[in-house]
Amino acid sequence: MAPTRRPSDGLLARVNFPLYAVDMLTSRHVLVAGGGGASKTGVANGFEIYEIYHNGQHFCAQEVIRHETGSNVVMNFAVRNDGRRSYLCAGQESHCQMYFVNPRVVSEDGKEEISVTQETTKNPADSHINENGVRQRRPGTSGVEDVANGHVPGGEKQSSPKQDQNANIKRILKFDIKAADSVQTDFLGNDPLQRVVRISPNGHIMATGGTDGHLRVWSFPQMLKTSDIEAHSKEIDDIDISPDSKYIITISKDGQGLVWDVATSKKVFDLKWATPEGAKYLFKRCRYGTIEAQRDKYRLFTITNPLGKVGKQRGFLQQWDCTNGKLRIAVGIDESLASLAVRDDGRFVAVGTMFSGSISMYIAFSLQRVLHIPNAHSMFVTGLQFLPVTNEEGPPISSDTEAAVLSISVDNKVCIHSLQHRRTMPAWLAIILIVLVLFGAFTLCSFLGL
Repeated sequence: MAPTRRPSDGLLARVNFPLYAVDMLTSRHVLVAGGGGASKTGVANGFEIYEIYHNGQHFCAQEVIRHETGSNVVMNFAVRNDGRRSYLCAGQESHCQMYFVNPRVVSEDGKEEISVTQETTKNPADSHINENGVRQRRPGTSGVEDVANGHVPGGEKQSSPKQDQNANIKRILKFDIKAADSVQTDFLGNDPLQRVVRISPNGHIMATGGTDGHLRVWSFPQMLKTSDIEAHSKEIDDIDISPDSKYIITISKDGQGLVWDVATSKKVFDLKWATPEGAKYLFKRCRYGTIEAQRDKYRLFTITNPLGKVGKQRGFLQQWDCTNGKLRIAVGIDESLASLAVRDDGRFVAVGTMFSGSISMYIAFSLQRVLHIPNAHSMFVTGLQFLPVTNEEGPPISSDTEAAVLSISVDNKVCIHSLQHRRTMPAWLAIILIVLVLFGAFTLCSFLGL
């Protein structure tokens, strides 16, 4: 196992292959994927899982497992955690390959202690999910104890010397990865390629898009095709599924951004906006994001770039009204954009640039920039992912930051960029200032005889 890494200028980990995709596997485990392709260059293909935690001063990363995929580079993937195990759906050329990712707990010497999948099927009523996605026995029962930073300490109350000795043994969360079904998702002549895959928030459907321009919707996890839509005349660059799992947005190199109804497979509306000076722009990435404190409502975000070399024209981060497809806010950025992420609570948006490798973070509702990291990577940013803050898959990582986003690039680096808590005026000081202002105004009025 690789040693724990502390970030230096944002660096969490470095792998020996280019990185193209990133997502959270559990509330504290991140999965990154990529590779050198099918050619015999000596560069591996596959994915790695890291545990992320905060030691009180820094975010740190611990390598958990590395899985190589032979000659198949992983350009895109989606994950779904059902509490007992995770499903990983990886784009490999024209196919989508599913993997089962099963967690298990081992002692530090490598001896297996508990297979989490087996443990959870014995008596699910006696357990709950902890922050690592490991199912944990309720108080008063035997089983997996609380897991902190990937280690499962022994219990405090022991009934024998042997149990006391076992209490000092550190237990580590590991993952077993097993290939499952594979389906072809793109059919473009002699060069089919899956470009993107998404799993709906409710876990019932999977959507894929690729070079043939078709949006294909599949039942999940069975991966049985339920609809095939000729959505675009050119390859699909990105897809996302709305938080209520009712709509799918597709963007393509044909310049269109289209929203589809999942139930009817019909187009709802297309995204249209007045481009600067009538120049040609192409959508690059799209993401839905919930509205804070209104989980049943959401926004749509896109990034768009000028087509070709068009002088000083800039890329844009855009926010759209999901009820009518109208553009609400757009902010210009002095460079073409490559990647986009929205935090799970909908509060922040992050973008990565194409040439300078810079990262910026914005407040979602106003698109006000609150963080900028120039030259975070030496090459364009291929993926971004916020650390989660909600507890649907376990408690989030505790830290002294307001937000943290992971970034990857073809420069083989996994980095983290955090927004420190912004300083606000204490309530007591605000009250004192208001009293002083009122007193001053009253004194001035008295002096002037008003």
